[in-house]
Amino acid sequence: MIFVFSAPSGSGKSTLINHLMSEVPGLNFSVSATSRPPRGEERDGVEYHFLSEQEFRQKIREDAFVEYEEVYAGTFYGTLKSEIDSRLERGENVVLDVDVKGGLSVKRLYGDRALLIFIQPPSVEELRRRLTRRGTDSAEKIQQRVDKAAYELTFAPQFDVVITNDDLDTAKREVVEVVKKELR
Repeated sequence: MIFVFSAPSGSGKSTLINHLMSEVPGLNFSVSATSRPPRGEERDGVEYHFLSEQEFRQKIREDAFVEYEEVYAGTFYGTLKSEIDSRLERGENVVLDVDVKGGLSVKRLYGDRALLIFIQPPSVEELRRRLTRRGTDSAEKIQQRVDKAAYELTFAPQFDVVITNDDLDTAKREVVEVVKKELR
């Protein structure tokens, strides 16, 4: 199976995925590709598959990605088909963290082998409060994230499962239950 997680920034998706990975054995997190250079101690094939911008563009032309996005001019992120296919061939269950459009692309390619899980905040205003509490972004950046979140929330009905992260412990339990049920 492929478990695809998408959520607006600040919804708690990374926290929920980390909890899931620690609670459910046999899940393998997919390593994304990027055209940005490694930071700090990052290693190729561990945190990301590091490609040059030219290599990334060549793989786009070769239709090698399940999904990809140019996040900033010349800086791409994406999921290689080979990364997912090799794991599935080995009988592994794969966890992906992608944006909403990427999630829908995975579903189109893999059909019932992919379960799309959308994590949403209880409200856009609560999301704004969470992003403000983080203290990592300017007011302008927070507004951009809130605007993007409002857009992303319109995709929730196209996902197989929608979990509202209103209470973190409840959301953790729901994520684990959904994945375990699918694996049975």
